[in-house]
Amino acid sequence: MATYYPPGGFYFKVEFVGVSGADSDTEQRFQEVSGLTVEVEVEELREGGENRFVYKFPKRAKYPNLVLKRGLLKGTKLLDWFHSAMNTYFTVVVYDFKPADMLITLMDEAGQPYAVWNVVQAYPLKWSTSDFKATDNSVVVETIELAYQYFERKM
Repeated sequence: MATYYPPGGFYFKVEFVGVSGADSDTEQRFQEVSGLTVEVEVEELREGGENRFVYKFPKRAKYPNLVLKRGLLKGTKLLDWFHSAMNTYFTVVVYDFKPADMLITLMDEAGQPYAVWNVVQAYPLKWSTSDFKATDNSVVVETIELAYQYFERKM
């Protein structure tokens, strides 16, 4: 009988579908992806005379923001896409920004896809860098926070 081992969470790639030039290997590498979560909101109903419990009815799914982290890169197409979004948010004269679908692929030890999540219509909300410290010898990390409509697990 074969023994099943859960996959490691360290070998993955992030693809931005529809972002021109963001299909290079450098653009797809991140050190951390968080926020791939779905939660169902509930509405509570308290029935008069029933004090043992509260009825809970499902309302809709709620998806928190997706947070991506990687070493700071310069001159990337993803950063150009982010700037396009920021310019569109604050100047409504030319609306040339388009949200992008994303594929987050968890790989197995042979480099083959183990699981794939399709994130639908992601758009950037926040970009930040780690702190600069003269007493610390660490890599500068950029953090990109994205909102999206929903995600589906494809495999």
